[in-house]
Amino acid sequence: MKLTLNVWRQPASQAAGKLETYTLDGVSADMSFLEMFDMLNEQLTEAGKEPVAFAHDCREGICGSCAMMINGQAHGPWKGAATCQLHMRAFKDGDIITVEPWRASPFPLVKDLVVNRGSFDRIIQAGGFVSVNTGGARDANEILIGKDILEESMDAAACIGCGACVAACPNASASLFTGAKISHLGLLPQGQPERDKRALAMVEQMDLEGFGHCTLTGECQEACPKEINIDVIKRMNRDYLMASARRQEPRAATGSG
Repeated sequence: MKLTLNVWRQPASQAAGKLETYTLDGVSADMSFLEMFDMLNEQLTEAGKEPVAFAHDCREGICGSCAMMINGQAHGPWKGAATCQLHMRAFKDGDIITVEPWRASPFPLVKDLVVNRGSFDRIIQAGGFVSVNTGGARDANEILIGKDILEESMDAAACIGCGACVAACPNASASLFTGAKISHLGLLPQGQPERDKRALAMVEQMDLEGFGHCTLTGECQEACPKEINIDVIKRMNRDYLMASARRQEPRAATGSG
C-alpha cells in the first residue's frame, strides 16, 4: 500500500507544533500500526531527518502507552483495540491518515505524539490500593466471592490506563478511568475497609488534576480498548456521594460531664 501520513510534529511542550506530511510506500496489510511507524522512522533516519517520537512498550495491548489519535479516533477505527493492536488492513491503498497526540490539558505534550499521563499515576496513588494483608495465592479461596461480582470487578480491573477515554470525551473527563479503578477494588471484600476513603481521595485528585466533568455521553466506553462500561462511573458517583454524606455526619459527643 501507498499511504499519505499527516503526523503531528512538536519538538517540545512549549514549542510550536504542526502537521507534517509524509508519503510511505510498500506498507504491508499485515503490519501493525506501530510497525508502520517504525517503517516511517527508518525512512526519516535514512534521509537524515528526526524520527517521530511515539510511546510504546509491550505492543500487546497491555501497557497502554501507545496513545495515538488516528483520523480523529482514539486508537483508530478498530473497536476494542489499542493502537498497537491495530493493523494496516484497516486501511486501503491511497488512504490519507492523520495522526495526533491525546489532546487534554492534564496530559501535557512531551514531544510529537508522546504525552505525559502522570496525572493518572497520581490518581492511583491517592487511593487505588488496599492496605489489608491479602495473603498469598493459596489464600485466594478463603473469602468466597459471587461470580457476578467477581466478573464485574475483573472487567473494571482490565483498564490499562491508556487515556483513550479522556481523549475521546468532549469534556476531557477521566471518570471512566477513575471509576474503573474505584470499582475493581470497591466490589471486593478486601476493598471495603477503605472504600469511602478511596472514593473521596481518587475523585478529588481527579478534579485537582484538571480533568473535565462527566456528562455521560458514552464516548469513553466506545473508545476504550478494553470496552469498559460506563456503569463504573455510576458506581464511582454513588460511592463518592455516600462517602461525602458519611464524612459530614456529626459525631456523637464524648467526654465526662
